[in-house]
Amino acid sequence: MAAADSDPAITSSTCAHCQREIPSSNIALHSAHCARNLQKCEHCGDMVPRKLMDEHYDESHAPMNCSLCKCTIERELWDLHTSIQCPQRMLACQYCEFELPAVDLLEHQDVCGNRTEYCQPCGKYIRLREWIGHELQFHTSSNTAAEFSSDGAPEAAEQPVPKPVRPAAHGSQRKHLLLTIAIAGLAVLIGSILYQRKGQ
Repeated sequence: MAAADSDPAITSSTCAHCQREIPSSNIALHSAHCARNLQKCEHCGDMVPRKLMDEHYDESHAPMNCSLCKCTIERELWDLHTSIQCPQRMLACQYCEFELPAVDLLEHQDVCGNRTEYCQPCGKYIRLREWIGHELQFHTSSNTAAEFSSDGAPEAAEQPVPKPVRPAAHGSQRKHLLLTIAIAGLAVLIGSILYQRKGQ
């Protein structure tokens, strides 16, 4: 024990090939093995067995082709591209839930959000883009506690106003929307034909 306690601290050396700290007593053996069997990946800096370098590149760094936008994407950025960046990724409209390419979504929602739904409690038509704000402003149930009259007797609690329920975007609603668009297009076409005949 006394001899072990008196031993100097174990020193280490840096491998010139992999830059790892190796005990000085093993550095020669390690350096020979490391240089012969391992290779540093130029893309990520990892030390990879030489015989597996091609496989490592294909699995970790080889570019990938996006079938939607036809762009070539680095593999490290693939998840980011498919979830956020690809202009042709499919996204659902927040108003009608219809799915369309991301590049067309903003223009679609500008039009779709201007459509109206009937609010039963108010008896008014509300734009879809204003629906949530309308519901919070006029139909919240935060003031449902009973108020007290001037003589201290509690007044009868008012009946809670039913919250407006925006109709869900089911298949029938989508069909109705498409039918409306088709009818509008047909009306424009007929009007154009009549206008041309009138000019003649």
